[in-house]
Formats: sequence, C-alpha cells, structure tokens
Amino acid sequence: QVQLVESGGGLVQPGGSLRLTCAASGAMSRRYAMAWHRQAPGKQREPVASFTYSGNTNYADSAKGRFTISRDNAKNTVYLQMNSLKPDDTAVYYCALNDYYGGTYWGRGTQVTVSS
Repeated sequence: QVQLVESGGGLVQPGGSLRLTCAASGAMSRRYAMAWHRQAPGKQREPVASFTYSGNTNYADSAKGRFTISRDNAKNTVYLQMNSLKPDDTAVYYCALNDYYGGTYWGRGTQVTVSS
C-alpha cells in the first residue's frame, strides 16, 4: 500500500504564493510518476501539473507560467510552487502517485483558498 500526505495549503490573498508538499511512503515500485490535481466546489477533479515516468513535466493551461512542480526523489516527495494565485485557484489540491507496475494512489487533499 502507498500513502500520500499533502501539506502546505491555506488561505492566501490574490497574487500571493503557496508551496504544497506531498510525501509518499509505502510499497511503491521504483518506477512511478507523481502529479497534482485539484477539485473546486461543484466541479470535477482536474489535473494541474505532473511528472511523466521519464521525468518530463506537464502543466494545465491554467497553471502554465504560475505553478512549478518539482520533486526530491530521495525523499519520495513532490512539490507544487504556486505563484500569482487567483480566486479561481481555490480548490482542494490532491497529490497522486501513478505506479507503473501498480495502481494510482491519492492523498486526502489540502485546501487552498485564494481570497481577499
């Protein structure tokens, strides 16, 4: 089993920044890719930023130029640096781990609220 724990969410004013952290632990294989998704009230969960299995990054159009995904492989940790936050970024942010040899695992999420 794989456990994912997100942290770093909170309340921030428009234009502000937050850094989310997701730490993975448990029985994942050596080949996995981690990603961030979000779900706003009344909307479906959507991808925000991700790593591919080869280490490349992908971003949703809404995240390009403002968000940066990074990782520390030694710590099995992925980060999401979010800058220039907007009220539309308000959502629960979820970390996901896609194991090449196993399933997809999800964290419980961390709330990000962008409001003045």
